[in-house]
Amino acid sequence: MKVLLISANTLRIPYPVYPLGLDYVAGCLDFRYQTKIIDLNDFTNPEGLEMMLREFSPDVAGISIRNIDNTDVINCRSFLPEYKNLISQIRKNSQARIVLGGSGFTIFPVEFMTALDADFGIVGEGERLSMLLDALERNMDVKKISGVLTKEKMDIVYRPFEGLINRRFDPANQHTRFYLDYGGMLNLQTKRGCPFQCSYCTYPHIEGSKMRFYEPREIARIAHELQDAGAKYIFIADSAFNASYEHSSQVADAFIKARVSIPWGGFFVPTIPPADYFKRLADAGLTHVEFGTESLSGVVLTNLRKPFSSSDVFTAHNEVLDAGLHIAHYFLLGGPGENKETLRETLTGIENLERAVFFFFCGVRIYPHTALYDLALKEGQITAGESILPPVFYRSKGITVEEIIKTVETQANERLNWLIGAGEIKATRILPKLYRRGFTGPLWEYLIH
Repeated sequence: MKVLLISANTLRIPYPVYPLGLDYVAGCLDFRYQTKIIDLNDFTNPEGLEMMLREFSPDVAGISIRNIDNTDVINCRSFLPEYKNLISQIRKNSQARIVLGGSGFTIFPVEFMTALDADFGIVGEGERLSMLLDALERNMDVKKISGVLTKEKMDIVYRPFEGLINRRFDPANQHTRFYLDYGGMLNLQTKRGCPFQCSYCTYPHIEGSKMRFYEPREIARIAHELQDAGAKYIFIADSAFNASYEHSSQVADAFIKARVSIPWGGFFVPTIPPADYFKRLADAGLTHVEFGTESLSGVVLTNLRKPFSSSDVFTAHNEVLDAGLHIAHYFLLGGPGENKETLRETLTGIENLERAVFFFFCGVRIYPHTALYDLALKEGQITAGESILPPVFYRSKGITVEEIIKTVETQANERLNWLIGAGEIKATRILPKLYRRGFTGPLWEYLIH
């Protein structure tokens, strides 16, 4: 059986993201299957994709839907039309049965199955594809497989995958070269599951709320494999790398022992770290810390159910600075309880966060299976039967999105290190030029002045 795995994400702002999930899906398939991974970033015209489909002639096409939309209330764009076009190309140029999966699909499985008229869907972790393919080969009833949807079976049971998890990274894959040439950034994962209960976040729904750790030596082995393949930078794709200070410290120690020499970064939660934690990670190669800070207002942080206070943010920030690392903070403005005073509190506090880049998202996307969804339902901002696959943002009673944007823009005063809505204009103008000149990594540190 020929299996084609497709990364449908072409969003490159602030930088393109290597399709890590497909390496894990490929890793669950044994060698009975002729497996090929492609990335739509690697196809500059539809003719090339269509020719590949005809030549490879897949029996199954698995499409990874990572992004639903660009989550930007300023320049909001749904990616559903692009996915429909991709499905049409596959249908016209092959006889493949289409399987949908990925984090974006898991959030809206029924909606995507209906809108894209797919044959099957897999919610949660994509390793279940091996179970689906095995059932198809044996003519077994696929409806009995947990997490698998069909056109007839749309009821869903969400469970973390309990089978063997194995990443199959092939440096010879064509799409790998795209990422090595464009920023040199590959990625890895050190665990699955998120223990936090942030009101807007979908991670616990997608991966579960219990952390499942990979063995640190195995993580370091993969990191060295990426380095040997030509990677110049590694991004750790965990929801929060430091959700476990113990395990992340063990990973850092394993990097040192394995002699991983290229720089790396990841997402962090701005909680108070153990003594010398960031210096220890810096010794292991950490260079970039991206904090999911969201707000510096105690009221808003409480309403967002964040596991830290604004004072914790400053403590963590200073620890990172002392370790000589680059810092970015992501802010999510306009959530429950946001008003002119809480916004002023956040923006005033930001002025005291030295030597950092700030990404501002003005408006909080509402997703199902979250506390924010329940709140929006209770407040009448959405209705129980309403589809929110088309982007819907929470509306604070105390301030409008337009007021937030205007206030942030005034405070930013055209500073390069203040990027509003993913910073598409600034990032598009600056970062690709640096990549073309051979610079590597996320590069947002070049916006700091």
